[in-house]
Amino acid sequence: MSFLRAFHGRPGLGRLLAVRLSSQVTDGLFQAALGGAILFNPERHADPLAVAGGLAVLLLPYSVIGPFAGALLDHWDRRTVLIWANIARAFLIGAVATSIAVGAPDTVVLIAALVVTGASRFVASGLSAALPHVVDREALIGMNAFFTTIGSGALAVGAGLALGLRAVFGADNSGSAATTMGAVVIALLGAALAVGFAHLALGPDHPDTEGAPVSADHPRGPALRAVAVGLIHGARAVARARGVSGALTAIGAHRLVFGLNTLMLLVLTRHSALGGGIAGVGLVAAMTAVGMFFAAILTPISVARWGRRITLYAALSVGVCAELTLLTFNGIVICAAALVLGLIGQMAKLCGDAAMQMDTDDAVRGQVFSFQDAVFNVAYVAAVTVAALVIAEDGHSPGLPAAGAVIYLVALVAVRTVYSPRRRFADDPATHRACAEAAGASNPDCPRSAQVSATPSPSASITTPSN
Repeated sequence: MSFLRAFHGRPGLGRLLAVRLSSQVTDGLFQAALGGAILFNPERHADPLAVAGGLAVLLLPYSVIGPFAGALLDHWDRRTVLIWANIARAFLIGAVATSIAVGAPDTVVLIAALVVTGASRFVASGLSAALPHVVDREALIGMNAFFTTIGSGALAVGAGLALGLRAVFGADNSGSAATTMGAVVIALLGAALAVGFAHLALGPDHPDTEGAPVSADHPRGPALRAVAVGLIHGARAVARARGVSGALTAIGAHRLVFGLNTLMLLVLTRHSALGGGIAGVGLVAAMTAVGMFFAAILTPISVARWGRRITLYAALSVGVCAELTLLTFNGIVICAAALVLGLIGQMAKLCGDAAMQMDTDDAVRGQVFSFQDAVFNVAYVAAVTVAALVIAEDGHSPGLPAAGAVIYLVALVAVRTVYSPRRRFADDPATHRACAEAAGASNPDCPRSAQVSATPSPSASITTPSN
């Protein structure tokens, strides 16, 4: 009922959800179509090193460019960015489909897909940065969980559409191209939905002009300068907010483990350990999605009762145990572990999203989300590359799950270090409110969110940070 009341009182929330769903369906359809075209196409062949190389080409360049380009989310009207990023994505997906149809080499296809990935992440960062503008801050954690869960469902719908179109058009180059073209229509639908927002309805309320030459002709400063300082300002904002840096540490560790597990799964499915082929990958992906669904239910409850810090500790601790079960290389155990790892990974992601939305200023929020994307992609590709160099031919490499467990343990220690004893109360809602009411604006021991909330701003009703 609280969700229904939130949607009833804020029509922009429903429209933002519709844009999010169209974006997720587009991503699911495109990713599944691309995976089928490269990995499970009888006219092509890709070994583990080729998969790692393809992922590097697909993700790493954007990981370097993304934090700079993400600064534009804090410089331009985010509504405009969502419209044109979706239009650009539709055009670029069409280019990828064409390259597949003409039988272009895998490298050419992946380089074309690189730009699509960049546009997709640009849209995703814009949607996350815009959410605090359409929902009250008290409901952000629950709404994040709701958006992420239903978005994951839309991602699965997109993947299902790709499988259906693949069955109709075939698995060869021409069939894979026709399947990929389906994502063009949905991306254009997302652009049309974004048109319905009012000018600056999604922010930024005030642009990031720190150190910028502001004039009457350029009241927001030059765009080139915004791009140039994007990475620096995003990283600085993360360092200043301990809740954000702690969550990103956990997220980065999970992405490292996820990368190791991904390549191991792909090699195992090729040797029929999970039914073989794309069906085995789909089974594990489905179990991961189920875990993400449960995370949407459990994370708001856990954060409300114990805070984000304890929630991250618990997620990383459970991750150690789940990763060790993979040493059995049993198909049923792998599926169960996928559910658990999907659960704890999504819990870390939801804690991170909430921290970035509540503990960072709107002027740098787009840059912070783009910085998170860089952490996501670099950690994932690095792990896949390392796994490709050491994995056994049949995928049975006990060292990979063992390394994953160690990564979770190291991340647990790192997160505990980030949350120093002096600042631990920052994650406790009651202490946070008391700090803000008593001396939040002047007490240096108070978290940044308490200091901000003690000094109301013109947009405090929507964007004032709070734990």
